[in-house]
Amino acid sequence: MKIGLIGTGSIGKTLARKLAQAGHSVKVANKEGPHSIGSEVLEFGARATTVEDALKDIDVAITSVPLNAMRDLKDLIGALPEHVVVVDTSNYYPGRDEHIAAIDDGQTESEWVSEQFGRPIVKAFNAIGAHSFSVNGKPKGHPERLAVPVAADQQQHRDVGIALVNDTGFDGYDAGTLAESWRQQPAAPVYTTDLTHAEMGPALASAQRDRLAKRRDIMFEIVMERYGYNPPDVEWNKAITRAVYM
Repeated sequence: MKIGLIGTGSIGKTLARKLAQAGHSVKVANKEGPHSIGSEVLEFGARATTVEDALKDIDVAITSVPLNAMRDLKDLIGALPEHVVVVDTSNYYPGRDEHIAAIDDGQTESEWVSEQFGRPIVKAFNAIGAHSFSVNGKPKGHPERLAVPVAADQQQHRDVGIALVNDTGFDGYDAGTLAESWRQQPAAPVYTTDLTHAEMGPALASAQRDRLAKRRDIMFEIVMERYGYNPPDVEWNKAITRAVYM
């Protein structure tokens, strides 16, 4: 597929590498411009370009930026042809993104993003930790292959998202509609806890919506107090997320 990827943070960089390595035609961009995109991002054939060019002549657009940057992409994403599938990897952290009243009042993050863009989206790649995503991919059928939930309102869009997840070394898991995507938001039992396909369904079902925001904010404070935005102790991070979220 022809993919336009916006964002070169921890998830975006790995997406560019993995999707290009899987044989997709990948254009990658960020707000700083193509000169800012490192060679490691382009190692497997992804091409650095401008945001505008990245969204031309594509089958899939992937946004991997903070929620407070969504409005900057609104017109470009909204103007894409109807056949283009839009995948969003973002998560809402008020301490980073500023408060978004609609989400604070209970709207799912993915439904809010869909409203900003004025079109359907797929929610994927948001519930896997950046380190795990970069190093824990495994071949199809491997007993320890991890799963990544994928939500969308259209089955065809979910199928595209699941196929892309599969191409990155993880099992795409059909997580239902955007209205149910709160089950894969920060602090849900599936969020950065490294679960297999068999474990994913029960974990999604066990999520408690009214506890997510409190758990998310507690975890944010724990990580920021100890490490800042990039915890270097991967096993500590996984252990504490499992203790708080599951």
